[in-house]
Amino acid sequence: MKFDLIWKRLSPSVINFCLRRDIIRRALLKKAEEKLYENFVIKNTGSRPPLIQKARAKMLGNLLHTVNAALSDGRISPGVFEAITRNFIGNILLGEENRTAHFHERYGIYPPAFLTISPTKKCNLFCTGCYASSSSGSAETLGYDILDRIIKEKKELWGSHFTVISGGEPMLYHDREANKGLFDLLEENSDVYFTMYTNGTLINKPAARRMAELGNITPAISVEGFEEQTDGRRGKGVFGRIMQAMDNLREAGVPFGISVTATRNNVDAIMSDSFSGLYFARKGAVYGWIFQYMPIGRSYTLDLMITPEQRLALFKNKQRMIHESNLFLVDFWNGGPYSLGCISAGRPGGYFYIDWNGNMAPCAFFPYYLSNIHDVYREGKTLNHVLFSGYFKSIRKWQNDYGYTQPAGKVQNFIAPCIIRDHFDHALGMIKQFGAKPLDMNAEQALGDTDYHKGMSRYGEEVDRLTGPYWKKEFMES
Repeated sequence: MKFDLIWKRLSPSVINFCLRRDIIRRALLKKAEEKLYENFVIKNTGSRPPLIQKARAKMLGNLLHTVNAALSDGRISPGVFEAITRNFIGNILLGEENRTAHFHERYGIYPPAFLTISPTKKCNLFCTGCYASSSSGSAETLGYDILDRIIKEKKELWGSHFTVISGGEPMLYHDREANKGLFDLLEENSDVYFTMYTNGTLINKPAARRMAELGNITPAISVEGFEEQTDGRRGKGVFGRIMQAMDNLREAGVPFGISVTATRNNVDAIMSDSFSGLYFARKGAVYGWIFQYMPIGRSYTLDLMITPEQRLALFKNKQRMIHESNLFLVDFWNGGPYSLGCISAGRPGGYFYIDWNGNMAPCAFFPYYLSNIHDVYREGKTLNHVLFSGYFKSIRKWQNDYGYTQPAGKVQNFIAPCIIRDHFDHALGMIKQFGAKPLDMNAEQALGDTDYHKGMSRYGEEVDRLTGPYWKKEFMES
C-alpha cells in the first residue's frame, strides 16, 4: 500500500505517537521530503514553472527540518505537539481535501485557507511607521461574539482551521461586555491553529505557560534587527523584553517565530549572518517572516521603503539563507515564487483581512474596503458574500492573469507580485472603479496624494526592471 494512503488511515493520536519517536520521525522526514519533491516537481499538476516547484518543495522541507530540530531539543512540549498534530494533520492536512473539494464543486474555485483578523487596534507601544497606527489610546475593538462567529463560520464554509491574529497588540484584546479575551478564543476554538503577530512585551512566564496548555498558537514576535534597531523603532528597553519573552516561550515549549519589518535603515542588519544566528540558532525561533515596510499607516513615507537595489539584494540573501542555512524564512513580498504570487482578496489558498471595526479589505497592506462584517451579518449573509464581491473577484482576476493560473511560460515576475506595492496603478484603478473606502485617515490621505501615487508607480517599475532579469534566470530558465 502506498505511503500516503497508509498515512491518511492513521489517526492523529497515532501519528503523534510516531512523530515523538526520533527514529520513526527521521524516517518519516526523509519520506516526507521525497513526497514533497514528487508532488511539487514530478507531478506538478498545475503545470507550474519547474524551478518554482523545486523552490517550494525546498522551503516546505526546511520547515519540516526546523520542526524536527525543535522537537529533538525540547523546544516544543509534548502537549503543544499533540495539539499541532491534531490541528495541522487531523484538521488541515488530512481533513482539508474533502472540504475544499466540496467548495470547488459548488463554486468552481477553491476557498481561502485562512483569514487575518486584527481584533483590537489597542497597543502598548507607539512604533514609527506602524501600518495600523495603533497606540494605547486606540479603543476600536471587535466584539467577541462577532470574532468567534467569524472563526466558526470560516471552518464551516471553507474548511479553514488556520487563523492569523494581528493588531494592534493581540495580547491586549478584551471584550468588556462578554468579559472574554484572546485565550478564551483559543480555548473555544481548539480545532483551529493560530499564528499571532505580537510585539512580545506582554508574554511573561504565566502567559507562555497558558499558551503551552492551550497548544494551538504560535507567536510571531516583531523585531527590527538587533537592540539598536529594535529599540530605535519600538522604544527603549523593548529589545530586552523581547529576549525574555523568547526565553519564556522556549522554556514552556511553545514554538515561536520572528516578524521583521525591513526598512531602508535596517535591511543590512537583517541580512547578516549575525541576525539569523541570534534569532534562529541562539533564541530558537522556528520560522521567520519579513514584511518590507509598506508606506501606509502612521506618518507614511516612501523614504522608509527599502530601495529596489536593496530589495533584490534581500531576495538573493534570503535565497542563500534558505539553501545554505536551511531556514524557513519568507519575505511577504519577495516570497512570491513560494506562494505563486499575491495571496490577497481570498485567493484559493490565500486570505483576506478583517480589522477591529469589522471592515474587510483584500489585505492588511491594501487598506481599502467595501464590506463590513456587522452589515453582512445584519443582512443575513456570510463571509462568502465578501469573497464573491466584484471588488475581490477583480483582484483575483488580476492575480490569475499575472501568473497564478497561467501556463509556465506565461508566468510574470513573482519577485514583484503585489498588486498595491509593485503594480500600484492597477490597485488604484480598482479602488476607484468599485468605490472602495479607506480603513483609516492615513489610507484616505494616501488616496488623494498624487506625489504618493507617482512615487509608488515609479518604485514598482524600477523593482521590475531590476528583479525581472534575475527572475527569468533563476526561475524560468530550465
